[in-house]
Amino acid sequence: MRRLGQRLGQGKRSHGPRHRARAWAVVLGMLVAGLGWSAPAGADQEAGGLPEALDTLLGDSRMEGGAAGVVVADAASGDVLYQRAPTSRLMPASNTKLPTSAAAMEILGPGHTFTTDVLTTGRRHGSVLTGDLYLRGTGDPTALAGDYDGLAARVADSGVTRVDGRLLADDTRFDRSRLGRAWAADDESAYYSAQISALSVAPDTDYDTGSVIVQVAPGTAAGDAPRVTVTPPTTYVDVDVRATTVAAGGANDLSVEREHGGNTIVVTGTTPVGGSGAQEWVSVWEPTGYAAAVFRAALTAHGVKVTGATRLGRATPAAARRLASHTSMPLKDLLVPFMKLSNNMHAEILTKAMGHEVSGEGSWSAGLAAVGGYLKGIGVDTGKLRQVDGSGLSRMNNLTAGQFAKLLLAVRSEPWYADWYRSLPVACAPDRFVGGTLRTRMCGTPAALNAVGKTGSLTGASALSGYVKDADGRELVYSIVLNNYLAASVKPLEDAIVVTLARSTAEGTAAVEAAPGARSAGADTDLECSWRKPARC
Repeated sequence: MRRLGQRLGQGKRSHGPRHRARAWAVVLGMLVAGLGWSAPAGADQEAGGLPEALDTLLGDSRMEGGAAGVVVADAASGDVLYQRAPTSRLMPASNTKLPTSAAAMEILGPGHTFTTDVLTTGRRHGSVLTGDLYLRGTGDPTALAGDYDGLAARVADSGVTRVDGRLLADDTRFDRSRLGRAWAADDESAYYSAQISALSVAPDTDYDTGSVIVQVAPGTAAGDAPRVTVTPPTTYVDVDVRATTVAAGGANDLSVEREHGGNTIVVTGTTPVGGSGAQEWVSVWEPTGYAAAVFRAALTAHGVKVTGATRLGRATPAAARRLASHTSMPLKDLLVPFMKLSNNMHAEILTKAMGHEVSGEGSWSAGLAAVGGYLKGIGVDTGKLRQVDGSGLSRMNNLTAGQFAKLLLAVRSEPWYADWYRSLPVACAPDRFVGGTLRTRMCGTPAALNAVGKTGSLTGASALSGYVKDADGRELVYSIVLNNYLAASVKPLEDAIVVTLARSTAEGTAAVEAAPGARSAGADTDLECSWRKPARC
């Protein structure tokens, strides 16, 4: 069989032993009944083997006029078992996080942590600190309001009650570029498209850094303005309530969006008396200021008054002494919320952190060069791909199924592989931080609690790449990248391919019965399930 390290032929397939036609007819029958897949008109369900079965699946009418890149390989030997357009460059969406996360583990290391420090160059006179106070970040995407409160508490515990100076927010570890290349303008207020800074705040333990949670509840009577609360409580954002409470049974059609260029969040629409209202995660404008505002409020709550103004983007002098420090979880643990929930902001922060680590420049260009260096080291020809961000949010990213498969094979020999593998979503695993974006997919099939993989979704682009064991226990690597389709979703097709792999054997037989209830819940939309808050994966 062909090794993946050899040249992948466009549109060619590597054929193993011929499979029994009857067995594959059973498999395809299961997929038709269980996963909601319908065979294309004229499809020959008496085809002979795994390549023929996958070809039949990819003939689905939902892919008419679209593009598909698919590679399946034996994980142990690297032998290619199937390939469809393995060198075609396609939009990978969040599969882009695979090279980003692997490079981060190699370059930063599994034990890498982010620190947030409070420092000063001032002098103490009793309880008064004369001089400026610095809040310095290094990119922690998991810093919560409670962590800033802890920093403030330690300043207060040191005996300081007043700072005769300014609060200076040091985000200079990263550059001032806040948004990624070619990110969609209409995503600007969405939490999954938040601005990137070395100082920010996450409002929850999904660690959606750079955003606030806006809760809208109906008023007590028709005509009342809805009640709005913001988490964490902060005056950094303003809420402009233009919505109205209507009588019970009326429409609940609230919209919550931040206006461009500032931190005014506008609530419009109607919500009925006794109704559920709305809950939205909204990105902030200028996350460095957000972190400084949350920290300043925490200082006040702990009895520490800062007399001077807040200033952003000021570097901490080398001579400053540390008053308090907070350290994030190590990268090997941070990978879990990052990859399980496909957190875009984590990917971009790690990209800039890699740039700083390798070249001393916390920028996208430096970070992506570092990712490219890692990929070259494992044999991926980076001259034949384009990666412009760390998360896959940009539609300018172009990678191939063959490149993903090569990466998935190469990382198996890395010393940090076990921790990286643990971060991948697991099909039908009910815990959100195990199943992640695959939590409701492939349930009731041999792929459940077996297949792991990174999902990816943009309008007209979907991907799933990872590992699955076949019926013999042989581990397979797979990469599926689908583009340019017009259907609402092609995720059931991805699932059907992975389930087919899980049911296959080295000899090619798969005489199994259809599993009831195998249809993938939540696989009927283009968005990652983690990007549809408040719905939970």
